[in-house]
Amino acid sequence: MDMNLEIDFRSGIPIYLQVVERIKERLASGQLQPGNQLPTVRSLAQELRVNFNTIARAYRIMDESGIISTQQGRGTYILEMPPPEVIGSIRAKALEDLTQRYIADAERLGVATDELSRSLNEELARKKESSNLSINDLKKENIP
Repeated sequence: MDMNLEIDFRSGIPIYLQVVERIKERLASGQLQPGNQLPTVRSLAQELRVNFNTIARAYRIMDESGIISTQQGRGTYILEMPPPEVIGSIRAKALEDLTQRYIADAERLGVATDELSRSLNEELARKKESSNLSINDLKKENIP
């Protein structure tokens, strides 16, 4: 199973914590469901090109938190969906992390705050316009 987890090696956040957060985000977004099997520690470590012990630590944290269960010889599985308030908290934290990474990357490029804000607002306006066009196109074609 290919997880395609996005890890930022420059963020200063330990990789094992990033792995935990990315898996929680996938659970909160519905990409992972209770009963889904996760990759083995070894295969995820190879995929991310990190040390085996880093992934083992992330899995241990999730196991102790009741998010996953590792069954010897069978694999590692998602246990249960967190309650809605936890999902909301996970999503809020994920958005905060994403925003911090975005700002940090922009700072590395030397982008000024007002330029960053303007660029983000323009992109959001384009996205909204594109979304509205798609909905209007569907309405014109009488597609619910």
